[in-house]
Amino acid sequence: MPGVIEVSGLTKVFGAITAVDHISFEVREGEIFGFLGPNGAGKTTTTRMLTGVIPMDAGSVHIFGHDISTAPVRARQRSGVVPETSNAYADLTGWQNLMLMADLYGVPRRRAEERSRDLLETLGILERRDQKVQGYSKGMKQRLILAMALLHEPELLFLDEPTSGLDVQSTRMILSLLRGLNEGGTTIFLTTHNMDEANQLCDRVGIIRDGRIVAIDAPEKLKAAIERLHRIEVSFDGAVTADDLASLPGIAGAGRTGDKWQITTEDADAAIRSVVALSRERGVRIVTLQTLAPSLDDAFLRLTGEEGR
Repeated sequence: MPGVIEVSGLTKVFGAITAVDHISFEVREGEIFGFLGPNGAGKTTTTRMLTGVIPMDAGSVHIFGHDISTAPVRARQRSGVVPETSNAYADLTGWQNLMLMADLYGVPRRRAEERSRDLLETLGILERRDQKVQGYSKGMKQRLILAMALLHEPELLFLDEPTSGLDVQSTRMILSLLRGLNEGGTTIFLTTHNMDEANQLCDRVGIIRDGRIVAIDAPEKLKAAIERLHRIEVSFDGAVTADDLASLPGIAGAGRTGDKWQITTEDADAAIRSVVALSRERGVRIVTLQTLAPSLDDAFLRLTGEEGR
């Protein structure tokens, strides 16, 4: 089944710098796809080519099967875009910006007004609809451009750092809305620096470094792939020695940190079962037990070469 977004050999060159270097990937229908990378890696340049803001120098992009170069209108009709910086007209009111967007997408006026009220109410800015955007806070502007992107009920949503610099309340509101949209069937392409957001939201993530894709997979699989040995942290209410733990099946080594033991293992399940069996055999109670597998931050730093910098 063709992807909602199909990218092949996508390239962009600025002078002597190859910002995006022959990358290929696809985004599947109904998924939240995270696009991650350090500053200057090519994330925003890629997003701008995918949305037709800037032309590509080589390669191809198909959105719902439509070539973004030869059929840009068809490619964009089913998409919504939330850029990193506000694209709302500052000298117009929030409502006027929405009506302008409705005209651009050919949304009938009655439906546009109904849809705009619903979106502004959901996003908590309905009472500010008649205020000029120049008087909006950053969080309000971000909510407005999200409403503008969703007005025509797109099947695909592009978001470039949608929560960057926002307060906790605005961030939570936007993330909750994105989850709801995705549950309703909207495919989402999310560019973000926030590893926690990507870990919570994304079905898969693509990591770009120096203009090239270095990994694409589910967050948990990326974490597992970077480190063969996992760590388990455990504490007991009685005496257990390093030799006791090291001799157990599935355990490669054990060391003490404060009142806890850190165990290394290639098989976390087997190691945990061994530790539980030991506690029963010795008559000691397990006080705490947790796995310390790599985080998405660890995977990101390792795959982008930023680890240790």
